[in-house]
Amino acid sequence: MDERSSGKRVIHIGLPELSEEQLIEIGELAQEKIIDYVFDHLTRSEVKDIEVTMRINRGETLDLEIEVYLEVPIFVKVDVDKLIDEAVERAYERVETRLRAIADEGKDKA
Repeated sequence: MDERSSGKRVIHIGLPELSEEQLIEIGELAQEKIIDYVFDHLTRSEVKDIEVTMRINRGETLDLEIEVYLEVPIFVKVDVDKLIDEAVERAYERVETRLRAIADEGKDKA
C-alpha cells in the first residue's frame, strides 16, 4: 500500500486589480515552488504521483486555493502531510512576496 495525502488551504489577500497575466504568474509561481520543495526532499523515484491544482478567485479579495496530491511508495519514510503543508506554506510565502512587489510597482507608477 502506498502513502497518499492531499492538502488544501485558502488565503485572502486584498490587493489592487491584477491583470490576467499577473494572475497566471502567481499561480505558476506557487505551483513551481511546491514542486521544487517536494523534489528538494524526495527523489523522482520516491514520488509515484504529484498533482498541484490552483484556483484563483477575484472578488473583494484575492483568494488563492492550492490543492496538492502526493503519492509515495510505502517504503519511502516521509511524513507526506507535513511535507505538503511545508510546501504549501513556502508557496504562499513566495506568492505573498510577489504580490507585495506588484503592489509596490503600482505605488511607484501612481
